[in-house]
Amino acid sequence: MGKVFDRILQNTSFDVPKDWLQIKTIDMHTGGEPLRVIISGFPELQGDNVLEYRRYCKEHYDDLRTALMFEPRGHADMYGCLLVPPNDDDGDFGVLFLHNEGYSTMCGHAIIAISTLAIEMNWVEASDGEVELKIDAPCGRIHSFIQIEDNTVKGVRFHCVPSFVVGLDQQVEIEGLGTITYDLAYGGAFYAYVDLAKNNLGLKLTTDNYRDLITKGMRIKNEVMQQNANINHPFEKDLSFLYGTIFIGDSLTPEVDSKNVCIFAEGEVDRCPTGSGVSGRMAIHWARNQIKVDAYMTIESITGSKFKGSVVKELDYGPFRAVIPEVEGTAHITGMHTFVIDPKDPMKKGFILR
Repeated sequence: MGKVFDRILQNTSFDVPKDWLQIKTIDMHTGGEPLRVIISGFPELQGDNVLEYRRYCKEHYDDLRTALMFEPRGHADMYGCLLVPPNDDDGDFGVLFLHNEGYSTMCGHAIIAISTLAIEMNWVEASDGEVELKIDAPCGRIHSFIQIEDNTVKGVRFHCVPSFVVGLDQQVEIEGLGTITYDLAYGGAFYAYVDLAKNNLGLKLTTDNYRDLITKGMRIKNEVMQQNANINHPFEKDLSFLYGTIFIGDSLTPEVDSKNVCIFAEGEVDRCPTGSGVSGRMAIHWARNQIKVDAYMTIESITGSKFKGSVVKELDYGPFRAVIPEVEGTAHITGMHTFVIDPKDPMKKGFILR
């Protein structure tokens, strides 16, 4: 055996210089959609609630978001979260959601993943049955329910914040695409829902249409933002923006009701059916009298992963008649990382090529 190779086998740890920042994460996926959970090393945020923590992070540590989400540590479709204190003593913890554009208001796949992680890491005491967590997201409090059998997480369902329809069968004119008919709804974030059965876009919700989905999804998002003045949350200005476009189509999979492909942030493609997107869809189907309380719909993603969606109850929410949706899925751990940031690295803040 060569001397250098022998030394390689004996020296497998790197001593991180004291002036380098170390950030530890646990990486997961929910239905194929990545989640990088930051568990230590991130500077302490100042504030009294999740929205204040989010503002502080954006103003003071946005370079760490880009360092962890962008290349070379991440990629254009990376997604992450940062755990913070809850808004009050009744909550378990809060969460900030990070992506290539900034900070989202809600993320269902992250709720499913961090709820799973809370059991795997023994952050909460658990036994067989169901464990409830109260998680404060920027959009409000999310209640998640983890199903445990034989000390193993079998799945997670969560109750989203009140979700509502702003308008059905809205229309927007887009050069080269013509008249686009869409529904505008909120499920913790605002989306323009584009049913392919109502629009002649020449799209299929398959991986070989990936680039076309991004291009058309972003064009629709940008035009709806410019032409629709109704993207306003009834209580929080920080929540009043269009997060993405969701294309809806038929699924070829037996026992699946339909397919979702969400184009969000700065052209990210959700690998899972999109938890907040499914929440908004439940409000749409409720408004159209297409679903009843406790009746489930199974919705598939571009990767073939599936979420179950249902309506728990109806309620008034500001000027809207809203619903509390339930979304169910599974998540898995993919790795543990210690990322280091060398202050002399000219690319320490990250970059994106797409």
